[in-house]
Amino acid sequence: MSSQSTSVLIVCLGNICRSPLGEAVLAHEAKQRGIDIKVDSAGTAAYHVGEDPDERSVATCKKYGVPISHEARKVSPDDFRNFTHILASDTMNLINLERMKPKDGTAIVRLWGSYEDDKPIEDPYYGGVAGFDDVYQQCLRYSRAFLDQLNAAPEKTNIGQSDHTYIIT
Repeated sequence: MSSQSTSVLIVCLGNICRSPLGEAVLAHEAKQRGIDIKVDSAGTAAYHVGEDPDERSVATCKKYGVPISHEARKVSPDDFRNFTHILASDTMNLINLERMKPKDGTAIVRLWGSYEDDKPIEDPYYGGVAGFDDVYQQCLRYSRAFLDQLNAAPEKTNIGQSDHTYIIT
């Protein structure tokens, strides 16, 4: 897959903590590598639509020199047609995305952690600043792993495939 045709939507629950931080980190890492991809973020719930990212997400990005600017929004059916990849922060959001995906949706929907260690990105909302630093570190690793697979030789990449099956009832 060509990186020029790649677009990524990072998804968490409310779109103010993990996903805007992840969006910022992935966009920053791609820019540093000279990779031109579209990156956005959204939430599976509409709790914070129109709000800026959590101040702790902003402070964490600032600490690492990563620009962040986002207005929270909810995932829409069009996202499944307009993005090549939709990456969920955790299993519950992945399940919700699979439920939301329209029949004509073409996006590859995966757990973001499946590109590295298969771990979820825990929600830091109710914790302290240290949790946001942990989220940043995971987003950095997952961004690098995603971009590494994106730029791997086509015969060696599984960027659109997952070894995981989730049963949705």
